[in-house]
Amino acid sequence: MSILLMLQTRRRVTAQELADVFEVSVRTVYRDMDALSAAGVPLYGEPGHDGGYRLLGGFLVRLNGLTEGEAESLFLTGLPGAAADLGLGAIVTAAELKLMSALPTELRDRAERFAERFHLDAPPWYGEEDRTPYLTAVADAVWGERVVRMRYFRWAEPHEVTRAVEPLGLVLKAGHWYLVARSEGRIRPYRISRILDLQVLEEQFARPRRFALAEYWQTYLESFDERRHQDTATIRLSPDALASLPDLMDRAVVQAARDTATAADSDGWIQVTIPIESIDRAVASILRLGADVEVLAPADLRERLTDTLTAMTRIYDI
Repeated sequence: MSILLMLQTRRRVTAQELADVFEVSVRTVYRDMDALSAAGVPLYGEPGHDGGYRLLGGFLVRLNGLTEGEAESLFLTGLPGAAADLGLGAIVTAAELKLMSALPTELRDRAERFAERFHLDAPPWYGEEDRTPYLTAVADAVWGERVVRMRYFRWAEPHEVTRAVEPLGLVLKAGHWYLVARSEGRIRPYRISRILDLQVLEEQFARPRRFALAEYWQTYLESFDERRHQDTATIRLSPDALASLPDLMDRAVVQAARDTATAADSDGWIQVTIPIESIDRAVASILRLGADVEVLAPADLRERLTDTLTAMTRIYDI
């Protein structure tokens, strides 16, 4: 049925394209096409490099109705990677085919052109890919409103904790999956890749009526910056450093620099006040700006930078 829907939405499709989409061998596609022909479907196969299969005589497949699973997965139609992570790749493909086959020809052509020209790749550059072996199980628990017991690694001590949580939703942030769950009356996020072991229990829970996942996540991001930035630093920046700041620092630092920037001095440098997490993290961040930054305060940060640069000169025998 999926092959028929694809043939209905495209003028021509090759056996290799069908095999790639449905994750089967070309030999299996050939067998399926023979079966469709034997069932009376008017198929025409064109040999050669530019060949392929197409339907004849305006044949239409009346299978546009979406299943429950396909309807639920519609929000993932623009995120093939996320759909595959959740084990919904085939379901999303089927939903897309049904939607495309239901469109008038003109709109179908526009949708196909859009898909050919735009692609979303959510993960950031150079980031290490998360291993998420429990993602599918967590997604099932979210949908089924079932409690999960998990062993989880966190940065605070003790590092390994075991908790029973009520999974409320999943968030894909910069290529990383997070579970938003309630435990002991408190809602918090858990990074899926840090789940060491997981068991989905038979126990179900009542989802909070007014809980909105997107609103919670936005509030969490705003409070996250406030909680992690415990101090500030006053620095001088060259024009080059100011221009490169959005590429090297996070958005809270960039915004603070813009809000606190003084008038440029005779050399074009400006003074700003930025939030910092700790002295250690601030040293690593500021070193990325090289010789285009000078720390004015706090004294501890300036001293730590001096010690670091002195040690570097010894290493390079300067």
